[in-house]
Amino acid sequence: MARFIFITGGVVSSLGKGLMAASLAALLQARGYSVRIRKFDPYLNVDPGTMSPYQHGEVYVTDDGAETDLDLGHYERFTGVPSRQSDNITSGRIYQQIIARERRGDYLGATVQVVPHVTDAIKEFAQNHSDDVDFVLCEIGGTVGDIESLPFIEAIRQLRNDLGRGNSVSIHVTLVPYIAAAGELKTKPTQHSVRELAALGVQPDVLVCRCEQPLPEGERAKIALFCNVPKEAVIPALDAKSIYAVPVQYHKEGLDDAVLNAFGILPGRAPDLSRWTEIMDRLTNPEGEVTVGVVGKYVGLQDAYKSLNEALVHGGIANKVKVNIEWIDAELFEAADSDVAARLEPLHAILVPGAFGSRGAEGKIASVRFAREREIPYFGICFGMQMACVEGARDLAGITKASSTEFGPTEEPVVGMITEWMTAEGVEKREAGGDLGGTMRLGAYAAKLDGNSVVSSIYGDTDISERHRHRYEVNTAYREALEKGGLVFSGMSPDGVLPEIVERPDHPWFVGVQFHPELKSKPFDPHPLFASFIAAAVKQSRLV
Repeated sequence: MARFIFITGGVVSSLGKGLMAASLAALLQARGYSVRIRKFDPYLNVDPGTMSPYQHGEVYVTDDGAETDLDLGHYERFTGVPSRQSDNITSGRIYQQIIARERRGDYLGATVQVVPHVTDAIKEFAQNHSDDVDFVLCEIGGTVGDIESLPFIEAIRQLRNDLGRGNSVSIHVTLVPYIAAAGELKTKPTQHSVRELAALGVQPDVLVCRCEQPLPEGERAKIALFCNVPKEAVIPALDAKSIYAVPVQYHKEGLDDAVLNAFGILPGRAPDLSRWTEIMDRLTNPEGEVTVGVVGKYVGLQDAYKSLNEALVHGGIANKVKVNIEWIDAELFEAADSDVAARLEPLHAILVPGAFGSRGAEGKIASVRFAREREIPYFGICFGMQMACVEGARDLAGITKASSTEFGPTEEPVVGMITEWMTAEGVEKREAGGDLGGTMRLGAYAAKLDGNSVVSSIYGDTDISERHRHRYEVNTAYREALEKGGLVFSGMSPDGVLPEIVERPDHPWFVGVQFHPELKSKPFDPHPLFASFIAAAVKQSRLV
């Protein structure tokens, strides 16, 4: 039977609950335990798929096609355990399921209520597919006191009783603010947050206290006294130089020991943290550095590209170099007086990531053109691959009106909406006027690579599987014209219908992929495309 760890947050949002959950899971793994991490999101959207990146940040996609919270990316990067559809639930999905059951008459005429129907659904989700692991970590989104999170808090209160003593632990993440004028850390917000959580029936066993200054022993003892936890279970959490330093930092502060003690488990041997110390050694002692320009649409919020940011860092780890990322708004290159060369010339590599809509598209095409003409390493991901095809069609194939139907009607639809494709269950179909939510090509799909291609040498294989999230595809009717212009279709779906990868063999490094390789990259296992891309950037840096 799995043991459960419930993680809540208090005082303010953005305290790093997801990172703490991922770090704790990594520490438990380092002690030989198996883990799974789940995220409860209180918002009423069914999933984040239709939410603006400025509202929610990145949408993380799992192998089985779930559009989920970006915290699941942290979970995978830190544990290597692939997340599943069953690892992320929202209030919207819970209510959707309950209303569907009510309409079918499944409740036999009973009044449908938050308790027990909603709370039962939450408990069912928490325990689903949990028999194969030692620990299930459940992170509750939002902040204690929010109206939206109340059903989730009530559900974990009930579940702790259901599971029995010794089978669950509650961790509460709070803020201990530093008041500069007084020169003091203040514990009162933490006390009030714990009191509010306890008033809802959940007494935390471990407190993780985010603070800007070291937490003195006196304040630590005060928090323990007023919050009814052992002093050793009050864990300071200071800012770290890198998110990959956090597991070791939490271990030094005693987080994993405190959690095991709360379960009544003797900690035993120390965890093997060698993989994390090796990662930090490469990050803190690089043998050089490169600058990569990311020409994007949502660069005002880096969380919109969270996995991409981390995958570039992983590429640096693989090559023992520091990767400096310059975030560039694609719209800057659409003004009549814009100087693309001045902005892109100093870069060692250029990456155009995924996006939706026409805003910034011409700026991205200009970036592709610059990278191709100046022979700077170029990596196009999803939309970035599509814009590479549009640029190739316009500038090298003579198709001057080449465009995407995503931007409106066009005479030359080099990129068009995909209407059907093969899945493991059969043919999947979409209509132009259909719903937006959950209607893209989502999740892991296989691809077949040309054995003589650049990408097959990078992967070391001709059969790959990568995660997708897109509604439009490159039109194979233009394949011959594009390949005459030097843009080779080096990866296709197994049935040969959908383009997966394009490349320019005569360029130092020019690859476009329809999928999102950043979603599978990990610090201890960098994705081969990012490792190769940064290696090309290192080579370019020596030429500049």
